[in-house]
Amino acid sequence: MSEFKRIAAISDIPSGRAHMFDLDGHYIAVCNQDGEITAMSGVCTHANVEMEDCDLEDGCIVCPLHFASFDARTGAPMDPPADEPLKVYDVRIEGEDILVDVG
Repeated sequence: MSEFKRIAAISDIPSGRAHMFDLDGHYIAVCNQDGEITAMSGVCTHANVEMEDCDLEDGCIVCPLHFASFDARTGAPMDPPADEPLKVYDVRIEGEDILVDVG
């Protein structure tokens, strides 16, 4: 069942950045790649570590603990030691608001 909730405004996330948010107990990374907004789990699948706000590096977010990187569009692991993808959330844009499906 879909349950879209507002997580941020588009202007809160500059292009080339990822910001982490806690939305109803879900730690979510919201990424802006040249205006394309995506959302995925902000917890590394390798070490269960919350990732930090960061610049996107070659289209990836990077875990600060062991530097595993994840594709900011698909959540796929790009570098070891992570080998499991991040959960990807559906995103909807309404005006300036970014809504994420946490259902």
